[in-house]
Amino acid sequence: MTRRIAFALTALVLTLATGVTAALAGTGRSSADPGVTPTSILLGTTSPLSGAASAYASVARGADAYFKYVNARGGVNGRKIVDTIVDDQYNPQLTVQATRQLVEQDKVFAVFNGLGTEQNLAVRDYLNANKVPQLFAASGATAFGSETAKYPYTIGLQPSYQAEGWVLGKYLARTQGAAKVAVLFQNDDYGKDLLNGFKKGIERSRVRVAAAQPYEATAPDVQSQVAKLRSSGANVFAVFATPKAAIQAYVYANKLGWKPKLSLTNAVSSASNIMQLASEGGTNKVVEGSVSIVFLKDPTDPKWKKDAAMKLYRSIMKRYAPSANANDVYHVYGMAAAWTAVEAIRKAGKNLTRDGLVKVVAAMNLSGNPFLLPGIGLKTGPGDHFPIEQMLLQRWHKGTWKSFGGIWGYRTA
Repeated sequence: MTRRIAFALTALVLTLATGVTAALAGTGRSSADPGVTPTSILLGTTSPLSGAASAYASVARGADAYFKYVNARGGVNGRKIVDTIVDDQYNPQLTVQATRQLVEQDKVFAVFNGLGTEQNLAVRDYLNANKVPQLFAASGATAFGSETAKYPYTIGLQPSYQAEGWVLGKYLARTQGAAKVAVLFQNDDYGKDLLNGFKKGIERSRVRVAAAQPYEATAPDVQSQVAKLRSSGANVFAVFATPKAAIQAYVYANKLGWKPKLSLTNAVSSASNIMQLASEGGTNKVVEGSVSIVFLKDPTDPKWKKDAAMKLYRSIMKRYAPSANANDVYHVYGMAAAWTAVEAIRKAGKNLTRDGLVKVVAAMNLSGNPFLLPGIGLKTGPGDHFPIEQMLLQRWHKGTWKSFGGIWGYRTA
């Protein structure tokens, strides 16, 4: 009798366990990873919502608006994406605190689109040790795309800073002969990667770096650096800086009467509003003719006025971020990152896990991101966690950017 009762109880337990498993499978719920429920996916973002680099807050705002748009249409595989955004003021120490809060208290599924080179480096070891995806880190630092074996949970998105610098250097070497270049660069991996890539681009050419001046990210201004660069006698001014310092650099150069033949600038120039401020109402001739790279559709470019993606972009901004400046291209970058995240999560399936998502983003081959320029895809593979390594050149002319030439591909260079 005792044996029969024990057997019956065992059978009942197994039946109940099977039923619970089937019920969970029916809801599409993942096994045990934090941040995923049958109806939601919780992401966490660190962003400079305040402070010297607050112009970059548009990146997080654009991504959040796109997620809300997707959620209003049913979400991803039946789940809505919730993105918790925490202000780190572009301070790596605050980034560490905010990231620990997101992981340990908020229990996010992944850290998404965290902004800044030093900021992402400050939390990379922690996130990988805890097997939390560092998804589409908003930085082009070489380390985020090349150290895949050591940091499999980290992946970038935008072109690497080295690729940006290399393209600008190659362009200069091909078009400007024996140019002398003065470089202003942020004194961290962000600025150094751009400068190193630039130096590789001008190798075996007659172009040379006549002077290079670093500045600290926390510095109130860059006036002394610009004065030293002007005295170098360079006829090309390369500005590898964040928005505030870039605006100051152009304004100070103009006040000093410096008239370089050409100015080069990095991705900060993708934001037309930043260049408009630097141009001082069109009176600053140092800005006119500046050359940069571009991989996003610019909402201020008339060529995209009737483009379906830009119409969608503006409608999303109007509905979900009505007080924001829709002409700010950083919002477009945020949406491009969010679109990519949505597609990756969709491909990872209903049984969503951190490891499953990491496998998907480590072997991406996506096209059709509506916020990227036509012909630019997203591709990753072994040893390469930079999905975008294609770009065009653009020139600032009469208050707007104009792209020119064909697509540059850093991988195939």
